[in-house]
Amino acid sequence: MMSSLFLKLTALSSRRSRILPSSVFHPRFFSGFAEEEQSVNVHSSNTATNPCFIHPTAIVHPNALIGQGVSIGPFCTVSPSAKLGNGCQLHPGSHIFGNTYIGDNCMMMAGAIVGDDYPGCTVIGNNNIIGHHAVIGVKCQDLKYKLEDECFLEIGDNNDIREHTSIHRSSKSTNKTVIGDCNLIMGSCHIAHDCKIGNNNILANNTLLAGHVVVEDYVHTAGATVVHQFCHLGSFSFLGGGSVVSQDVPKYTMVAGERAELRGLNLVGLTRRGFSTAEIRSLKAAYRKIFMRADANAGSFEDRLAEVEQHEELTCVPAKIVVEYASLDTGMALKACLGKMLQRSEDPLLFKMNL
Repeated sequence: MMSSLFLKLTALSSRRSRILPSSVFHPRFFSGFAEEEQSVNVHSSNTATNPCFIHPTAIVHPNALIGQGVSIGPFCTVSPSAKLGNGCQLHPGSHIFGNTYIGDNCMMMAGAIVGDDYPGCTVIGNNNIIGHHAVIGVKCQDLKYKLEDECFLEIGDNNDIREHTSIHRSSKSTNKTVIGDCNLIMGSCHIAHDCKIGNNNILANNTLLAGHVVVEDYVHTAGATVVHQFCHLGSFSFLGGGSVVSQDVPKYTMVAGERAELRGLNLVGLTRRGFSTAEIRSLKAAYRKIFMRADANAGSFEDRLAEVEQHEELTCVPAKIVVEYASLDTGMALKACLGKMLQRSEDPLLFKMNL
């Protein structure tokens, strides 16, 4: 008997859009439901060749806009303000709430939740995967957040967001949380309110980013990395496993430790990303002059930066970018890190393996 019931529930619907009675829409999920509207809006001019499938147990509000070839599995819910692009797939038990816009060919795995009924919206681009039980675009955990404020999350294209990851909206209407393109965000990561994540980053399992963290491009964090609020992670940097990062991380470098310190250049990452031998040599020289000068005549931090800028051997673009980044106000935390390095009793050539 149970087998027969299961087969009935999983039978494919032959209609292009499922007509749902108003009684299946619980007011908790869909406020302001118009009972006279009984059919799902399929915004497509050619649904005959690419029909939608909506499982009989799914709850899809009639006002939701559904693209071509969308598949909505058992026990899913879609809010009245949701918009799903062409070819999206909602696996069993996944849910879309609030003002949520999802681009083409996105996949929500079982248990995933996207969007929130609070003011604001969640916008997701094309070809994204939302992992099992991930929670994306919900209210932030900032105590200064006010319920009447609109808050926003924008996610680009081609991101792989794995299981149990949480990404929160912004804390104020004047800001937004942003995720770029082609990022791999592994299981159980957390990206807090107002973070700005660039492109082609890899955040390993249990990476935790506090509010307002900026991650540039091609950054790689190892597992269980914690980043303090307002920190800035430069492009092509690497954060060692279990690190607690409380200061900005310069471009092209590695940091590690319970209170993360500089450990040299990210040579493996630079090589994999196609940096030339000349560019890496230039970066090595710049790093030595800025961060490893332990002699008495080394001068101030600003003097070191100025020396690197004027050095003929350091005319390659990457070295210049290191200097420009270190000169920014957001890079002044490097002074404290540099001072700690110079006060250590170890030989400054401690980092020779990476230089």
